[in-house]
Amino acid sequence: MTTFLLRKLLVIGCLASLGGCTSLFEKHVEWETVKPESYPVLTAVGYAPINSQNGASGSQKNLMAMKASKLDAYRELAEQVYGQRINGQQSLANMVLNNTQLQASVEGVIRGAKVVKSYPVGEDTYATELSLDMAEVYDIYLATTRPQRVKTVNYY
Repeated sequence: MTTFLLRKLLVIGCLASLGGCTSLFEKHVEWETVKPESYPVLTAVGYAPINSQNGASGSQKNLMAMKASKLDAYRELAEQVYGQRINGQQSLANMVLNNTQLQASVEGVIRGAKVVKSYPVGEDTYATELSLDMAEVYDIYLATTRPQRVKTVNYY
């Protein structure tokens, strides 16, 4: 055998023997909860037209506009927390732009938001202001899942 081949076999043998050493030790991992340093308070405003709402009377249209403005404010909060997905598409024919499409969507769950204020704006618009304290969101998150990191590792 050549010395090059012997060196290769020696290296492979050393690596194989070292690989088995890690299974000789038993370990115990202790975890601790990770807490952020600061929490922002997010705000959002939603708007809805009153006269465009379905309803037999003005008061029904007002109630529907209140609900629609609240949903719009929740949508805005979801955009801030989760971001907005943008899908775009363009088509060309003979190097001329024929069709351009742009779609936006938001998806997420908002927990802990509070209505700050709900009020009419002008004659035909309703507005709702929401706030979302991320410290409360973090507390809700801790109640459902416990985020962890390695605190200590003990080998035996």
